[in-house]
Amino acid sequence: MFEFKSSDIDGQLPAAAYLLLFVAIAILVGVDLAADYGEGTGAAHLLAEAGAFAFACAGVVLLWRRLRSAQRAVTVLQSDLSAVRSESDRWQRENEELLRGLGEAIQRQFERWELTGAEQEVGLLLLKGLEHKEVANLRSTSERTAREQARAVYRKAGVTGRSELSAFFLEDLLVPMGDRIET
Repeated sequence: MFEFKSSDIDGQLPAAAYLLLFVAIAILVGVDLAADYGEGTGAAHLLAEAGAFAFACAGVVLLWRRLRSAQRAVTVLQSDLSAVRSESDRWQRENEELLRGLGEAIQRQFERWELTGAEQEVGLLLLKGLEHKEVANLRSTSERTAREQARAVYRKAGVTGRSELSAFFLEDLLVPMGDRIET
């Protein structure tokens, strides 16, 4: 069937364009059907055009329902995203001092490892969870360059990859559930 997208990605027409296409087909077939009926056209021809008209109308109804459903889903997702952003902003405000301290500690460790400025930037982006392709896009470099810089970070840090790099900074920050003190 049709693949519905909200934008013209990968050469696909937006769902609204499909809807307009079916509306146009329904109108044209309906006008032709009325004209043929007025001219006394045979029943077989009228029946065929009535089938095409019914198909076009069914397409309009189905596409309208899907479009409305997609719009509702987008509304829910936007609401959820807004709530997550709000929660993230609140968390960052409450922990601003700690985050600043962590950022400074990471910077000092990068300097101890003698990372170049580019390697430090790549290291931070890797810690944030970005893929090599995303790092390359953000830094306007090739993916190969981002991979090589990531390897340099791992080598200088004495770790084997992203997981160990992240664990280096986070392992001692995260207290096991059983060791947490209730306040």
